[in-house]
Order: sequence, then C-alpha cells, then structure tokens
Amino acid sequence: MKISEAATASGCHLETIRYYERIGLLPGPVRTGNGYRVYGHHDVARLRFITRGRELGFSLSEIRDLMRLAEDPDLSCGDVDRLARHHLAEIRERQAELQRMAQELERTIADCCGGRRGTCAILSGLQTPAKPV
Repeated sequence: MKISEAATASGCHLETIRYYERIGLLPGPVRTGNGYRVYGHHDVARLRFITRGRELGFSLSEIRDLMRLAEDPDLSCGDVDRLARHHLAEIRERQAELQRMAQELERTIADCCGGRRGTCAILSGLQTPAKPV
C-alpha cells in the first residue's frame, strides 16, 4: 500500500510516518521503480503500536524500548511492566502538578474583581512568586 493508505489504515498522519522513518522508529519502506513508498501490514501494525504508545503519553524513546522488548519473544514481560509502571508514576506526578496549577489559577481568577488592567489580580498574580504548597 502507498503511504496515504498506510496513514489511513494506521491512524497516523503521513508526515508523521516520514518522520518516524527518519528517526528509525519505522524501517525505510521498499520503493517502487518510480520512487513511491510501499508499506505492508507489518508496517501498519508497527505504526499502530507507535500511535497507541503516543496516545498513552510514552516518549518516542520509551516506544523504541517497548518495540525492542516486543520483538524479543524470549523476554519476560517484567521489563515492560517496569517501564509501564514508571510511566504511570510520571503521569500521576503530572496530574498532581496540573491540579496544583489549576487550584492556583482558580484562586487568582477568584481574586479578580473585574477592574481596570492596572489593578488586575490575574496579571498581578503572574508577577508574584507562587505560594508554597
């Protein structure tokens, strides 16, 4: 299949497919005599794997590690489990940080009395250091 068909089948934008080829996440495809890229079902499966990993927030480096682990049938899934647990801990850390940010922004917005820009609590809040948690 052509790159546009692989993009449709995998849910991955065609420019992203080219990028994944450039960085080595996806092997360079076979090319036809006129230079068109030709992709197979294995390529589409790999693109789906990468796309799903990105949807779950894994970095490209982590996805590369996961693909390396997926390609070795003799490995225990313990390494995959450790990587996934570490990633989940990072997500929870980011959630907590986002919650702190939302609370601070809510507080700043609540302090706004709708006055003039010179007395704007929101702009003033951006100029002062955050309160310790």
